[in-house]
Amino acid sequence: MRKILRNPAQIVTVDTKGKNFKRGKELNQINVIDNHSIIIEDGIIKDILPNSSLKINSSDFVIDVKDKIVLPGLVECHTHSAFAGSRANEFRMRLAGKNYEEIAKKGGGINTTVKAVREAGIEELINLLTQRAEYFICQGITSLEIKSGYGLDYENELKLLQAINYLKDIFSIDIVPTFLGAHTFPTEFKDDHEGYIDLLVNKLLPYISKHKLAKYCDAFCEKTAFSSPEVDKIFTKAKESGLELKLHSEQFNNIGGIDLALKHKITSVDHLEVLEDSKLNALGNSDIVCTLLPGVSFFLDYQYAPARKLIDNNAIVAVATDYNPGSSNIANLNFIMSLASLKMKMTIEETISAVTINAAMAIGLNETTGSIEINKQADFAIFDTKEYSDIVYNVGKNLNCITIKNGEIIFDSTEILNENY
Repeated sequence: MRKILRNPAQIVTVDTKGKNFKRGKELNQINVIDNHSIIIEDGIIKDILPNSSLKINSSDFVIDVKDKIVLPGLVECHTHSAFAGSRANEFRMRLAGKNYEEIAKKGGGINTTVKAVREAGIEELINLLTQRAEYFICQGITSLEIKSGYGLDYENELKLLQAINYLKDIFSIDIVPTFLGAHTFPTEFKDDHEGYIDLLVNKLLPYISKHKLAKYCDAFCEKTAFSSPEVDKIFTKAKESGLELKLHSEQFNNIGGIDLALKHKITSVDHLEVLEDSKLNALGNSDIVCTLLPGVSFFLDYQYAPARKLIDNNAIVAVATDYNPGSSNIANLNFIMSLASLKMKMTIEETISAVTINAAMAIGLNETTGSIEINKQADFAIFDTKEYSDIVYNVGKNLNCITIKNGEIIFDSTEILNENY
């Protein structure tokens, strides 16, 4: 069956002319089309036609999106959605003056969530993940990365990855699992770092690779987590096991994370709040996606990543929520987009590129989604406005009214009557 997205106010294609990512000044080029409709066949974008030449047959299924904006399906490329429990008490501590690292050193932080995850059954985790995925979908998100990292032992890291993978049977969106066993050292390995790294390298990574439980291996390269040599050892084994690589780095400290990212040619390096200017050119000359997480800076009342410097140095920049219970308890991508513009001085167009095509590149999906181009997946977020600037201007307000994945409506809050002709 041929489907038609008919007569939107604007189609924001984020066209890449087949390049499938945007770096530097290219982020500002999002290609807005008026008076056109989109033709879908077999879940794929078949054509984008002027309304004047559009012919509707009796068998066509028409989705009337008059007075609405069509964007590529949004891509959420960095979340820690697989967790249980709450860190509200630590939020209170931070309001009283304790910082994130101080709380972590006293046994709080990530290990608080680890305790809750270890006590939770897989059914509870699946239920929590299902609710969170549904919330992302209603925002127009059609591709979603989810990390493990709150189990930090053999049984519970696998339990988290199994729960994440189970979502693939529930939802039609792309779910990308990432193994983050190197999130921090669990309390039982506090004084035995080599023992925990041995568990990751010689037990967890081989099992995860064999059973295809994750696409990526991630690590947290910080003074309160893993050193650069420790991450190097983990990444070397992960690459041998066939996993691709991502890295948390330069959030609080500069301890060699960027050099490590460049050495291993990783897919994305995430955070970068304290990135040194001396590393800008190297990142700009690489194909590493710089994933910025302004929600963390907002939630921790901390400095923001240097988005302008990165873009001006030709980097590939993405933006994500970093949704997690400790440092960014924010699952609202619209709010994050507004923060990117207001606090990191990204233009509206740059922000849109950062949550579509570049976010897709950050999780290896940019060949099939992230832009509205012929022969790509028919993934769309449809917003109830006539002007795309409203999406970022309306801070924290979800204007998405229809989410379409592979040509199928998976969320619809409108009263639009879809017509069969």
